[in-house]
Parts: sequence; C-alpha cells; structure tokens
Amino acid sequence: MAKQRRFCMELVREVFRLKWVLNKSNRAIGKTLSISKSTVSTYLGRAKVAGIETIEKLNSISNEALKEIIFPMSNEKVFQIDFERINKELKRKHVTLMLLWQEEVEKNPDLYGYSRFCDLFRNWKKEKKLSMKQTHKAGEKGFIDYAGSTVPIHNCKTGEVVNAQIFVMVLGASDHTYVEATYTQKTRDFIGSNIRAFEYFGGAPEVLVPDNLKSGVNLASKYEPVISQTYRELADHYGSVVIPTRVRKPKDKAKVENGVLIAGRWILARLRDRKFFSLEELNEAIWELLDEYNNKKFQKLDCSRRSLFEEIEKEELLPLPDARFEIAEWKKVRANIDYHVTIESCHYSVPYQLRGKELQARSTDKIVEIFYQGKRVASHSRSYKKGNASTTKEHMPKSHREYSEWSPSRIINWARKMGPFCAHLVKKIMDEREHPELGYRSCLGIMRLEKKYSKKRLENACKRALKVGARSYRIVNSILEKGLDHQEVEHIKDDRSIEHENIRGSDYYQ
Repeated sequence: MAKQRRFCMELVREVFRLKWVLNKSNRAIGKTLSISKSTVSTYLGRAKVAGIETIEKLNSISNEALKEIIFPMSNEKVFQIDFERINKELKRKHVTLMLLWQEEVEKNPDLYGYSRFCDLFRNWKKEKKLSMKQTHKAGEKGFIDYAGSTVPIHNCKTGEVVNAQIFVMVLGASDHTYVEATYTQKTRDFIGSNIRAFEYFGGAPEVLVPDNLKSGVNLASKYEPVISQTYRELADHYGSVVIPTRVRKPKDKAKVENGVLIAGRWILARLRDRKFFSLEELNEAIWELLDEYNNKKFQKLDCSRRSLFEEIEKEELLPLPDARFEIAEWKKVRANIDYHVTIESCHYSVPYQLRGKELQARSTDKIVEIFYQGKRVASHSRSYKKGNASTTKEHMPKSHREYSEWSPSRIINWARKMGPFCAHLVKKIMDEREHPELGYRSCLGIMRLEKKYSKKRLENACKRALKVGARSYRIVNSILEKGLDHQEVEHIKDDRSIEHENIRGSDYYQ
C-alpha cells in the first residue's frame, strides 16, 4: 500500500471556503492554492458523497474526521518506477514530467494517473533530500520578510536614536520588489506595510507567504499554522489567502531571502553613510533607490523586474477593492473589578456582569469594540489620552451609577466620615494621579473596608499607611489583614488644615 501523503487540513478547508463562500471555479481554486483542478473536483466530490455541502456542516466536523473523508486509505497497485532516471531526464532541455509520464504509460497502461505520478515523484525527491527549482506563476504569490539590517533614525531634539525596521515583499514570478521602513514590526506597522505594498504593485497576490512573523502568524506549524485575526481580515479584504513558510525550511522563502539580500546590498548599503532624522526622509531615499533597483536589468535576462512585472504579472494580480483596509488590532483582555478593560493605558467599560471574564478587543484608529464569545458587548470612541476612562452608564450596576456624577471633593467628604486620616489618604491618592478619577477605584476600595472591619480600625490603618508613605488600597487592606492597625504609630500629624487652592501647605517648604 502506498504511503498516504500528509496534508494540511487548513488548505483542504480553504478549498471548500473558496468554493462555497466566494463561489470560485475549480480552476481558479487550483490556481490560488497551487493544486490541480482535478484535485479540487475530487475533494468536492468526496465531500458531497459524505453529505457535506455547506460551510456550516464543514465547520462542525473535526480535522481527523474530515481527513478520513477526503483522504481514504486505498489499496492501489504499486508500480516500480525508476525515479532516478526520471530525475536525470528532467534536467534535459524541453523534457517535462508530463512527457515522462506518457512514456511510462506506454510501457504500462495500468500506471497511476498523472497527478499520483507527480505526488510519488515529489515524495521521492523529498526522501532523497534533493532540491527542485520552484516555478512561480504570475500573480500567484507574494513573499514577505524583514531585512536583518536596520537603519538608525536620529531625533535632532532629544538625541534619541530609533532603529527602523526594513519590510520587504517580493512577487514570485517577476521578482518585482517593494521595500519600506517602519518604526516597528508590530501588527499596525506590519499590516500597513502590506497595504502599501499592494498599492505599489497596483494589486494583491493570491497567496501571501510570510516568514512566520509574530505580527501575522500566532502559531507556526508545519501542517496547521494559526494566522492572526488581523492578518486574516486583511487577506479576506483583498481576496488573498495566507500560507506561511514552514519552520526551519529556508527553501520555502528563497525568493524573499534573495530579495532581502539584494535589496540590502543595492539599497541599504548605499545609505550606510547617510544620517536620517525622520521616517519619511528615510523612505524617500529608499524608494528612490528602489525604483532604480526594479528598473535594473537581470544579469542573465534581457529585461528588468519592472518590465517583466508589466509584461506578465501586473494583469494577473487581484484588483484592489474600492475601500482601503482599515487596520484593526485584536487583543485578549480581561474586565477588571471596575468592569473596565485597559487598552494602551486607556480604560473602556463593559457590562458589569462580565467582570473577570476573558474578552476580545478590536481597536481601529477611531473605535474600540469589545466582544464576548463572538458577540459585541461594548463599543467606544478610541481615546489616545493616557489614563482616560470611557464609561457607559448602562454598563454600571444600579448601585454604582450614582458615583458617575461624583467629584474628588465629594469622595473626600465621604472619607471624613471614617476619620481625618482616611480623608487625608484619599486626598493624597487623587492628588498623585495624573487625573483624580484614576484614583476613584482605590479610594472607594479603601472606604468599603469599613464594612468588613470598623471605622476605628480603618482610620488606624490609614494612619499607618500615611506613616510609611503608602498610597494604595492594597497596602491598607494588608495592614488590616495582618492586624498592624492595632500597633501604635507615632509622629503622624492629624491633617485638619483648611484646604484651599491658594494655600501651599507645609509640604511645600520641606
């Protein structure tokens, strides 16, 4: 029995998605995924026999069950083929695998079909660890990576130096190349570089082949890589699919590795003695040399990357959609005790029933959306002011809604009911925050400790906290839990001075 070929089930599922969701032809699917249209037809036929004809039914089936349906074990006859001779014959001019298969069929009419013959030959090459030159079809693949070298950008005001990252995308058939600099390799910069590369080429390749970058691939795997949600959304928007290179398989990314090497020598090496003071200035210099690089003739061909691109590849790229992709970053978050999630130092409310739950946040330049189990539960305008809190009253429990109209003075007056030291500590907490509201959570937590302990014990705990310079709920709670409030603390001033914005206070002169 022939050894069954191991296959990426995500690729198999992609066949059905392209057919049932995007309504593509078998030929178009085969071209996109680099498989024959007859293979696509076989997958669809076997799924139909098994009663799988919708994407919902497909999603309800595990990969193991789907594998048994699509790749059933068969008792095919084994033929002895001299693949050593086949490999040597292929090196001769004008000889193809199709021609060699036809010659083998003439010798043995019961031989495997051409597709199976090619599979066996590839397996033989793999076992022999022989390299077979990859032939890329026009418009099919775009290879993506970052150059190992960086370019320093100097801030003339602060003297700070930031090493800019160099993004490279190379089209498979023409070697037409796009290069740009970004501050980081993080998701927003990585996705933005992909978008600008598509716009530079005037279209998108059918398959995006990144080198397992963390910004695009959450989990690198030989058979079932996990693509980041933002990168999947980008690919869907432009009609592409993402198939990362295999881990520790440099031959899979030889095209972009060569592009990175040549671009580094042709572009970055020529900029090594220049000093740049902004990202825009650096990119202008890169793009000037990039045009020169793409217009330069190949060493062994009488054409350039650009002319070959214009001739064979430009029209084969997927057309750009009318609307540019809006970059949205996804992040796992957890709602705090105050039913707010934190995204880039800003706080956004969710329904209070979701406190402690793991949620997903989707952030664009203008909006932040929070999802729970795939359902949107909150939406806020995006804030960029560090520490800012965006709270929807409907998200609050009824007992908390009255606090939304509170002011720092109202909280201090409530704390005075516990005692002067409690009021003084609460005031200190709010004064030392960038905004008083950022201290509300801590202050309310301290005052609620009175329900568990007593006003007297809470006042003593606040007195000790002030003595040791503590300004947090956690410290006051710890003092009470350990019973340290029963120990006498000396030399603590009872701060009952008049509070006014024009009075500096004794601390000013220390």
